[in-house]
Amino acid sequence: MDRSRVPLLLSPYQNRPWMVNDGAAAAAAGGSKGLKGIVAGGITGGIEICITYPTEYVKTQLQLDEKGANKRYNGIVDCVKKTVNERGFFGLYRGLSVLIYGSIPKSAARFGAFEYLRSKSVNSQGQLSNSGKLLCGLGAGVCEAIVAVTPMETIKVKFINDQRSANPRFKGFAHGVGEIIKAEGISGIYKGLSATILKQGSNQAIRFFVMESLKDLYKGDDPNKSVPKLLVGAFGAVAGAASVFGNTPLDVVKTRMQGLEASKYKNTADCALQILRNEGPAAFYKGTVPRLGRVCLDVGITFMIYDSFMDVFNKIWKD
Repeated sequence: MDRSRVPLLLSPYQNRPWMVNDGAAAAAAGGSKGLKGIVAGGITGGIEICITYPTEYVKTQLQLDEKGANKRYNGIVDCVKKTVNERGFFGLYRGLSVLIYGSIPKSAARFGAFEYLRSKSVNSQGQLSNSGKLLCGLGAGVCEAIVAVTPMETIKVKFINDQRSANPRFKGFAHGVGEIIKAEGISGIYKGLSATILKQGSNQAIRFFVMESLKDLYKGDDPNKSVPKLLVGAFGAVAGAASVFGNTPLDVVKTRMQGLEASKYKNTADCALQILRNEGPAAFYKGTVPRLGRVCLDVGITFMIYDSFMDVFNKIWKD
């Protein structure tokens, strides 16, 4: 019997069209796309964090700043000024090494997961449905949260928080990580995992949904139409802004759960409740302005760099 003549509706793979005629070849292509995403994403992550880190530093300091006698900063400019006066210009880069070590696997996990999931979810025209965009972005965010973001963010917040004390304990990345693990065990670098999964999952679901939707809108009826890189950057900035307004409250809770005083919170829900009781609803949007600036720049640059590397890889690295 000529299997090529069997109608699609009679195929056992009718819900997995990539398995009908292409079989293992299509599955391998999906894996290849995921591998391209991992490599391109890793390179992108290392470049991006070196550009945007000072805004991340200021955002974290403002989120850690509590009301009352312990309040240290009166805003973004005051935070920058006091940091430079006390630590010099490179004080704004305190903790950068932590993010460099973490940004490469974080970005690699995010884009690798998205490309793999995307390759399994596109229709015959190579496009994602709206629900597909959200689910692929959500999967990418959960993957990066577990693989890299939670330990990286916990260590980063503890390093920045340590600098706020009169006598900082951590003398460098290796020493700081060793001290954290010695005091709290390996779980000490996995504080706030559930909050981070919620944050990263919602972050990437929003960003990839907006990004893919704007690209589809620009391409119109031609799915193969190339999107100019500057426009990709602009789309990325819009996607970043959408994610900031959508999940800053989760980011604040995550930051508190990963700080040096996280022990006073029983869990993520208790942390959110204490912030609400003691500081009011506005506290959930602390650091929004510096985060908005960092994220728009971050996401715009990230998608521009990533798209550029993927264009090169697609030419020299065949599926």
